[in-house]
Amino acid sequence: MAAERLLKRIASCAVHGAVAGALLTAAQPACAQQPAYPAKTIRLIASQAPGGGIDSVARIVSSKLSEAVGQTVIVDNRPGANGSIAAELTAKSPPDGYTVMLGAVGNLGVNTFFYTKLGYDPLQDLAPVTPAVSGGNVLVVHPSVPAKSVKELIALARARPGALALGTSGTGGAGHLAGALFQSMAKITLLHVPYKGGGPAMVDLLAGQVQLVFASSASAVPNINSGRLRALAVTTARRSKIFPDLPSIAEAGVPGYEAHSWYGFVVAAKTPQDIVTRLNREFVQILNRLDTGDALLKLGLEVWTSTPEAFGAYIKSEYDKWGRIIREAGITAN
Repeated sequence: MAAERLLKRIASCAVHGAVAGALLTAAQPACAQQPAYPAKTIRLIASQAPGGGIDSVARIVSSKLSEAVGQTVIVDNRPGANGSIAAELTAKSPPDGYTVMLGAVGNLGVNTFFYTKLGYDPLQDLAPVTPAVSGGNVLVVHPSVPAKSVKELIALARARPGALALGTSGTGGAGHLAGALFQSMAKITLLHVPYKGGGPAMVDLLAGQVQLVFASSASAVPNINSGRLRALAVTTARRSKIFPDLPSIAEAGVPGYEAHSWYGFVVAAKTPQDIVTRLNREFVQILNRLDTGDALLKLGLEVWTSTPEAFGAYIKSEYDKWGRIIREAGITAN
């Protein structure tokens, strides 16, 4: 009887072992077949309309990223609500690294202060990858505007409150923040006209539909060089290497004024860390290539990269800083 029970136990173990072995064998091909990232097309969402600074940077980087990873990279322009449409789309996309957004201070930080019903939380629903570029904005006016300096523009605006139209890339965008801070510090009133990106704002400025724009260097440089627009000053604290002959606004009549813009790459929150790390490595290498830097410098932008952790901390600091300024200066969507 004891021998019989032993034989049954051995047989049972053999059956269970065979089943376990079969399951393990079946699972091995499934694990082995998991494709390495990236295995398909990557969508790079540009959170402004074609022709703006974000669009320009996205297109410079996309072709190089495609070469680096061996997959197609498509630039998908999703303007509107100062990049909030693009950011919400990114936040709600599968967290697999196949949707990447190039955003800015608006949709990555301050939109929460201007839009009451955002469909995403910039600090919780998006994972930082790396900043891409930084640069000051340029205060440009249509040639029909008689002001040829910041002081003359301020005098003109004080003489005609609300008559000069300020075009921006959207409520809460870098141009809007720069313009709102300028109005607050210079004690003037301009008519705010928000667009769905810097490109459309520039089109209307060139047509004389609006009188001034705090433009990204990328969209301003060609039109300044062609003489189609008049540049008055830069928004950085000091003169820019890109525009050495232009004074800063602080130097030209508004002491203490400073505002600068930046763009950076993010993905959906909960994207696996190894994918975030891979994207960070690829973007950092691409952005720091000499040819990339030269192309961006021609647009008035300087390369700026970091770790995902450092970029996340910077986004939080911008959120806090501009939130304080918006409240103290009483900056509104209008």
